[in-house]
Amino acid sequence: MKLNSFIDHTLLKPTATKQEIINLCNEAKTHDFFSVCVNSSYVVLAKSHLKNSSVKVCSVIGFPLGAMSTKAKVDETKAALHDGADEIDMVINIGLLKSKDFDFVWKDIEAVKNSMPNNVLKVILETCYLEDIEIIKASELALQSGADFIKTSTGFGTGGATIHDVKLIKSVVGNKAKIKASGGIKDAKTALEYINIGVERLGTSSGIAIIKGGSSNLNY
Repeated sequence: MKLNSFIDHTLLKPTATKQEIINLCNEAKTHDFFSVCVNSSYVVLAKSHLKNSSVKVCSVIGFPLGAMSTKAKVDETKAALHDGADEIDMVINIGLLKSKDFDFVWKDIEAVKNSMPNNVLKVILETCYLEDIEIIKASELALQSGADFIKTSTGFGTGGATIHDVKLIKSVVGNKAKIKASGGIKDAKTALEYINIGVERLGTSSGIAIIKGGSSNLNY
């Protein structure tokens, strides 16, 4: 098992420059990470710098709040795919989940999935804001709506992935969807803990430190 094949090498901070995105892509090629994960405006740049490599481009959608209209999420998804994104990580509408407007939440996810039937969709729950019962419900809704992965966190909330939350998600989805843990994964020990309980992708900006067995002070 190679840790690098689990890693979505991530740079989502609002101040990320073109050069930093290029550096991210070069690092991903050097270390053979699964993908780079960027904001949608940088998909074209990332795709061009990953040409002739096996590294995929992942774009976040409705990030990081998830509170924009469904149409905005669908349009952003279509634009990202047109620009060359291979995978999409979308944020659910957290406030409407907490309002128990479950119809809106699943239709929001489904609308995005329907716009990208042939690409991998990861649905971000932002677990730090959710009670256990809400994590369970959100996982059910994402599964019902065609999610390929359930993802724990944006990395921009009050907390990131936890073993407890991942086990809760796993209890709902079983083998029907995969799990991506993200937020606060900074060293190889933590990465392996998640992989050992069934996580199939890791979102982190500390990928180089992880594969070298060190640790990083980066937040995401």
